Parts: sequence; structure tokens; C-alpha cells
Amino acid sequence: MAKYIVETYYNCSFKVTHYLDEVNENQLSNLEKRDDGKFEIISVKLDNRKTKSLDKGEKFNKNQKEIKQTNLKSDNPTVKNLINDTNQKFEKKIHEGINKRFSMPDRRKGYIQKATIGDHKVYLHTGEYEDGKIGEIFIDTSKEGELVKALMNNFAIAISLGLQYGVPLDEFVSAYVDTKFEPSGKVYGNDRILSASSILDYIFRELAISYLNREDLAHTPSIGSNADKSGATKESEIEDEQSKFLKIVKDITSKGFVRNNYQKKLVDLSDIRINLKGKK
Repeated sequence: MAKYIVETYYNCSFKVTHYLDEVNENQLSNLEKRDDGKFEIISVKLDNRKTKSLDKGEKFNKNQKEIKQTNLKSDNPTVKNLINDTNQKFEKKIHEGINKRFSMPDRRKGYIQKATIGDHKVYLHTGEYEDGKIGEIFIDTSKEGELVKALMNNFAIAISLGLQYGVPLDEFVSAYVDTKFEPSGKVYGNDRILSASSILDYIFRELAISYLNREDLAHTPSIGSNADKSGATKESEIEDEQSKFLKIVKDITSKGFVRNNYQKKLVDLSDIRINLKGKK
């Protein structure tokens, strides 16, 4: 029967590395909830150690030790066990998150892009999470048979499920951009894409430009890329004044629709007065 209990207190310093597509206040505030970080222990320190007697009638104070800020080496068996236990718990948490589906919110943002490839009209619908990341797509086509429409609908469902289970959009873009089959040729109705080698090539070019800022896949320059540099100082001052307003717009507007060009999409209505009086 044990007579004494030894309590050891450790102070562990570690870091967690996250890879983000962009940095904004929403993502930074929710970093602690993410399970996709890379965990690494930097150092382990022995804060203090106390020895107590399990016998209530015996007072044990003589052999009580207090060790403060003592560095432990990685070859110490105690440290190894602590690191292994911590890593196992963290890896278990990551594996649980990998098989988890992040369902879309009931009310979500997104946009619809209509384009024509040859004689075929293609409607691309997108759905976004609250942080602006894409989570689902729908593809509608015209002048196609029921078989082709059904295949395109189910293909969109498969892509949406992949996105909701954590497959990066980059992987889909790499797989489907530059695929070649009919219909193909000139694209009408899209301001960034002028031609496509297939419907899938067009769809994933559009998604890459809107959600990944892949300007290398666009055929026309981004809005505002050739702005007058002489007025850069004045524009920067205006942007500082409207930063709070732009943040509100960013939170409520579809990221894919505006393609991050919030300033160019805004219309100033401060000087417009509406007469609500009825006719006499």
C-alpha cells in the first residue's frame, strides 16, 4: 500500500502551425477551433514537485521539494513520455477532424455566373461558408440531354462533398483545368475568361480566379490592376477611412462574386435623396 504521493508540475512550451489561404480577423479569431495545425513541442520545464503523505495523521514537510524553471532534456524518459502522450492526443484530434464533414450553413452566400461556350449555356452556382470559403457548387447546362444533365449534377455533388470534407480547391483545379472535350472554344459572358478547352476547364478556371486569386488562369487583367499610380496616396487615405465599412461589406458579400475588388464594386449613395412623399 503506497504511503506517499509525489506531484510533479510541468510547464510545456509548444507551437501550432496553420496554413491559411488568406489572413483576416475571422480566420485568426477561430484558429483555436481548427484541427489542421502542425503541432511541435519546443521545450518542457519542470515547474515544481511536491511530496505528500497519504496518512492523514502524519505530517510530511521535511522531504518536500520545489524545483522551479528546470529545463528538461529531450532524452529524459519522462519528457519522452510526455511528448509522446501529447502528440498522440493531438494526432487523434486531427484524425477525428479529417473524417468530419463541415456542413454548409442553412443560409449562405454565393453567386451565379452565366456563360456561353459555343452554343451551350452554362450556369455555375456557388455556396460559401461564413468565412468566404467555397463549400458547394451546382452546374446547370442548356441544350443537353437528360443523361448529360444528370452526370453534371452528380459531378457537382461529388465536388461539393469533397470540399465539405476538407479537400482543397487547389486539388480540383489542378485535376480539371486544361481538360479537353466538346463543347469548347470562345467563352461569352465572363469578364475574366475568354476561351476554354471544355466546360470543366471553364468552371475550375472561374473558381480558381474567384476563390484562389489565380490570376495566371485568367485571360484579362483584374479590375483596378492598371490604376493611376499618381493618385495612390489619395486612394490610400480614402481606403483607410473606409476600412471599417469595407470590412462590413466583406462579411456580408460573396467573396467569389466580387473577387476581392470591394472598392470597385461599391456605389456611394450618400448624396442621393429619396422623396417618399406621395402624390397629392
